[in-house]
Amino acid sequence: MSELPWGRRFLMCPPEHFGVLYEINPWMHREVAVDLDRARHQWGELVATLVEAGAEVELLDSQPELPDLVFTANAGTVNNGRYVPSRFRHPNRQPEVDHDIAWFTEHGFDVAPLPEGIGHEGAGDALPFRGVFLSGYRSRSDAGAHGPLSALLGAPVRPIELVDERLYHLDLTFCPLDDRRALVAPHAWDSYGRKVVEALVPEPFVLEDDEMLAFCANSVVVGTTVVMPACPPRVGRQLERWGFDVVPVDVSEFLKAGGGCRCLTLALDVSVGPQAGDAPPPSSESEAAR
Repeated sequence: MSELPWGRRFLMCPPEHFGVLYEINPWMHREVAVDLDRARHQWGELVATLVEAGAEVELLDSQPELPDLVFTANAGTVNNGRYVPSRFRHPNRQPEVDHDIAWFTEHGFDVAPLPEGIGHEGAGDALPFRGVFLSGYRSRSDAGAHGPLSALLGAPVRPIELVDERLYHLDLTFCPLDDRRALVAPHAWDSYGRKVVEALVPEPFVLEDDEMLAFCANSVVVGTTVVMPACPPRVGRQLERWGFDVVPVDVSEFLKAGGGCRCLTLALDVSVGPQAGDAPPPSSESEAAR
């Protein structure tokens, strides 16, 4: 087993202005109030856990009237020092983009926007594994995003259609663990996506429905530490057999908005394929444009 080559440096945003102020996914209900003090505590526990596991955390300032800025996974996609900003489908989140771009520009990233009219919601729908990006589409990201995303990232992109509206981003259905293993929820994907993952992941662990809906796949992996919103016994036993240390962190306040541990982080140290900006492998464009 070789550890993931990324996942030691994350961007996170304090939940000072977090709340469920609108409804843009099946988990969000405005009548369900967020306990902001509890959210702050949970977020702080997540940061402390990641740091203890060996990760570095950088901070994006929270902003009034941007309650979902805390979910930095959706800020964009990062590869080899290049940052591709998200283009959000819902107007509620679109004002986040300028704030995200300002942070990445200030910190020396090469900012490369997607073409106009193409929507993609960042690392929530694009996760690296074994030299490619798996990228979800349908509910929040466009099918047509994968070709341009591949060209901008300089890496192959494999599309996966998300067919369960409750699992509206890829990071609710797929969690890379190391260079061979991943938590997967194949019943949330179309048949083509299932075949893509079957061919790519040598040792998948298939989540059952209750495990999937407990956001087990929305975990953060730092070396051999798996930081999870919840750890059902079956999942925990398998991860321990594989040599992982499992650390559950309560993020229940953020689950009210449909986000877990992975949603609250954006890996800044991803490096897949040739340097970003180089031509992607010839097959990636045709496969991504499927």
